Amino acid sequence: MKKNYYAILMAGGVGSRFWPVSTSEFPKQFHDMLGTGDTLIQKTFQRLSRLIPKENIYILTNERYNDLVLEQLPEVTQKQVVLEPAMRNTAPCILYASLKIQKENPDALMIVAPSDHWIEDEQTFAKNVEEAFNYCSENDALMTLGIQPTFPNTGFGYIEFDQESTEAIKPVNQFREKPDYETAKAFIAQGNFLWNAGIFMWSVKSVVAAFQNNQPELYQLFESGIPVYNTEFEDDFIKDNYPNAENISVDYAIMEKSTNVFVIGAEFDWNDLGTWGSLYDKLDKNADKNAVLNAKSLVENAEGNMIRTQPGKKIIIDGLNDYIIVDNDDALLIYPKSKEQDIKQVLKRLNDKYGS
Repeated sequence: MKKNYYAILMAGGVGSRFWPVSTSEFPKQFHDMLGTGDTLIQKTFQRLSRLIPKENIYILTNERYNDLVLEQLPEVTQKQVVLEPAMRNTAPCILYASLKIQKENPDALMIVAPSDHWIEDEQTFAKNVEEAFNYCSENDALMTLGIQPTFPNTGFGYIEFDQESTEAIKPVNQFREKPDYETAKAFIAQGNFLWNAGIFMWSVKSVVAAFQNNQPELYQLFESGIPVYNTEFEDDFIKDNYPNAENISVDYAIMEKSTNVFVIGAEFDWNDLGTWGSLYDKLDKNADKNAVLNAKSLVENAEGNMIRTQPGKKIIIDGLNDYIIVDNDDALLIYPKSKEQDIKQVLKRLNDKYGS
């Protein structure tokens, strides 16, 4: 059965909220963000390979990161690295990879997973994914993994499921955009909302049909390449046609438009590692609640800071509370943790002023 298990590992993002460590040349998924000895993409590949044959794990990334992928994942062949010649959000690349997999194995069951999430209980993760695969093998279903909210987070989308369902796998009523704080509190109080982690499972047959029904133009664009997929002529077709794809997420393209969407509540600890604050949450802290990575630090009269430098660098901090302090060769960030969601916009202004 496991020969039918496939994964699409999404590794094309830039992770600009982790500037200055994450840059467009070297994004966060290729960094050891937690000091474990493995980069985020290496940890994700290892996690998926507990359940899925390594040769069936496809890495979806921008063509500029091809060499980084092959360097960090030596078990992967060039055939498994699916390259985007243009940034077009998640729907086009997922459809493209799905058609490639369908041509190779029409009975494939797939998981689509980001390359930069942190999941500690990998055994339970594999259990939940296998439950979803079993369901998708018997039903025409688009499945997502939902995370039990622990606080009214305004940085995530939410999944509203059927409150009357007593099954572990529940029908989805609707997806909700990132809410304001009061709306997020109401969601949690209602009890049938989960965070949208962007992890999807389905049969290749179901997901291709969903694109065919809900995104006919996008489907036709990539369907015309089926004769050359998995051949030496594929690259030329993709370079000519991929930039013509609509810039649209898989959520908008098919999940919000389909009636056969289900959610399974994750039973494992999860962190999307989307900001310095989320990284701070995962790291060990000292008595003053400072999380320090790499630095030889002397920190006085300072609490709740996220501190990261080049390995072995000496750093003195006095009188700062709840700040992100990140230093590398050519940039220094000193920024309040409470404003971490603004880093992406501030970085754009910096690049507009001085060049990227």
